[in-house]
Amino acid sequence: MTLTRFLAALLCLVVSVVAAAAEPILTKFLDDVPAATLVPGAEAYGPLRDDVPVVPVLKGGETIGWAFITSDFVSTTGYSGKPIHTLVAVDGDAKVIGVNLVKHSEPIVLIGIPDAKMKALAADYAGLDLVAEAESGGTSHDLDIISGATVTVMVIDDSIVRSGLKVARALGLGGLAAQTESSGPSLELNPDATAPAGWMTMEGDGTLRRLALDVGQVNAAFDALGDPRATQRALNQAPETTFIEMQAALVSHPAIAASLLGEAEARNLANWLEPGDSAIAIVGRGLYSFKGSGYVRGGIFDRIVLIQDDVSVRFRDRMHKRIVALAAEGAPAFTEADLFRIPADTGFDPTRPFRIQLLVHREVGPIEKLFTTFDLGYQLPPQYLRSVAPPPASEVPAAAAEVAAQDEDQAHQALWRRIWADKTVEIAVTASLLAVLTLVFFFQTFATRNARAFFWFRMGFLTVVLVYLGWYANAQLSVVNLMALFGALVSGFSWQAFLLDPLTFILWFAVAAALLFWGRGAYCGWLCPFGALQEITNRIARALHVPQWTLPWGLHERLWPLKYMIFLGLFGVSLASIEQAEHLAEVEPFKTAIILKFMRAWPFVAYVAALLMAGLFVERFYCRYLCPLGAALAIPARLRMFDWLKRYKECGSPCQTCANQCPVQAIHPTGEINPNECVNCLHCQVLYQSKTTCPVVIKKMKRRETTGSAVPRDLTGHPNSPKSQPAN
Repeated sequence: MTLTRFLAALLCLVVSVVAAAAEPILTKFLDDVPAATLVPGAEAYGPLRDDVPVVPVLKGGETIGWAFITSDFVSTTGYSGKPIHTLVAVDGDAKVIGVNLVKHSEPIVLIGIPDAKMKALAADYAGLDLVAEAESGGTSHDLDIISGATVTVMVIDDSIVRSGLKVARALGLGGLAAQTESSGPSLELNPDATAPAGWMTMEGDGTLRRLALDVGQVNAAFDALGDPRATQRALNQAPETTFIEMQAALVSHPAIAASLLGEAEARNLANWLEPGDSAIAIVGRGLYSFKGSGYVRGGIFDRIVLIQDDVSVRFRDRMHKRIVALAAEGAPAFTEADLFRIPADTGFDPTRPFRIQLLVHREVGPIEKLFTTFDLGYQLPPQYLRSVAPPPASEVPAAAAEVAAQDEDQAHQALWRRIWADKTVEIAVTASLLAVLTLVFFFQTFATRNARAFFWFRMGFLTVVLVYLGWYANAQLSVVNLMALFGALVSGFSWQAFLLDPLTFILWFAVAAALLFWGRGAYCGWLCPFGALQEITNRIARALHVPQWTLPWGLHERLWPLKYMIFLGLFGVSLASIEQAEHLAEVEPFKTAIILKFMRAWPFVAYVAALLMAGLFVERFYCRYLCPLGAALAIPARLRMFDWLKRYKECGSPCQTCANQCPVQAIHPTGEINPNECVNCLHCQVLYQSKTTCPVVIKKMKRRETTGSAVPRDLTGHPNSPKSQPAN
């Protein structure tokens, strides 16, 4: 009956998630930000419009503006990989009259930048003139960057400007009109065009465009900011010294790619791009790097951004490939040469002008920087384009109707599918780890036959989990995921919210299956990066002869419930406020140790260090007594269908070998394995077959030796029969 209820609950979950309507994100935050907080003097919000996800801002019954959430209109993904939700209000003149940063998951705020500082920066966008932004391509305002939060600020800035323009155009604010297709001939890439073979010729005809800055120009730009600190820290190289020479070309055109990269690399590039994608090549040399090192830490190239009208594209590590060598004749030597993919869903049009904006910083204090920008403009030369006649007038309405019929779910499906395609390598590695682990569990008798080989296999597996799944891919599950899952059952949210994080999605489905077969130990003992970190550090401590403490069974048994109490407390808080529960879930050290790699404020690091220090003496101390995720997984794990761990009748009575050597003390003195606490490390199965440790195996071996030695054997090794014995 219990299993039936569990399966019914799972079915209800799947049905509810799949059937959840993709309601505007705006509706989830209006109650959190009163109208008067967003726009001074406002009294209330009006009803949600049917055509555009905006609501009127009312004062005295009159509409004084329109409010919307940026993430309803544009991508607002930051360092965390999650949306940054900003509530914005614009008036009839297309001027921003209120901004409120309502929710984000950016790790930079957790590292030491106050959340109030980020909210104040967002609020300063009040007064932004979107008409001027439309005329300038989104650059008529100064970008106020907070040192240490460059990418987050750029994402907030980009999302406010682009979403504001979309709303202003959709509502006709400030005289802005929705962008429509021209009735005249349009342009497309001409696949029959040819490109020059020489670098100098490509520079001359515009195939390559260049931005060259010397030290004198950069010093002058920072002097113009009017901050004496920038002048005091001017570059001391000769003014004519090259600060940066950066060149760019649109290599998604096959002829340009072939000339610049060579035929073989051009084919590789074509295979890398999806239908509708574009790509640019950027090369550079000089004192300054256009790539920087921020993408190594956060996956985003924070020094360059592609801008085309209302479209801006920030490049992530998955959109990047290095250029090994330039094939063009006479190509200079560059210190940096890279390809950047422009996804089709960004709205980028390769036939129209665009620019690469370069962000240059100067340190003016120990942790403070000033910023200025320079633009590299690009327009694909006309020889690479050709005209396309517009469709007959009778076909235009039908085409428009077809486009309008595409619902938001299809757009989201295209997004998560693209993310999955970008994560192909990570998905393959994760699937391989799961496949190997499944084989080990199914053939555990064979896998644990050689104790030494199995030990090093386990250490290697845990190292891959820690370094790759944890520190590289950030695939660390959390009790927060479970609380959000429960929230979905009662409030509903889009199915694609799960699919936007492929590794987390795969791991949770793997955990769900493993709970029925092996219990919680499949994840806790093998796939949890923080669990791997604990075990690896404990093994190092053992090698250094750090003493190991074994808690008395009575105390150990009474400490077990702590993690269940923590989980129930978090679950109870989540019923009232999921945000508050997320804050309290900092009892999990996962974010500090795995996601942020210890780059946090010292109290968080000290807490994790204390847990790891305790784990040096008591193996997996956190897993045993404090982990709410382990407790949450242990509850449905009671439904597991099989008992895979082999035991002898002598286990526990009288033999206590496995109980004494269990790394997490999950074996009772009476010999039973507690499935709620077992992490499936399979050490007991190693002992089960050990010819030097297990008393039962040793006894069997001695019995066989005794039996075998009692039978006389001839010179060939075969038992001698009485008939073969010589007569006396």
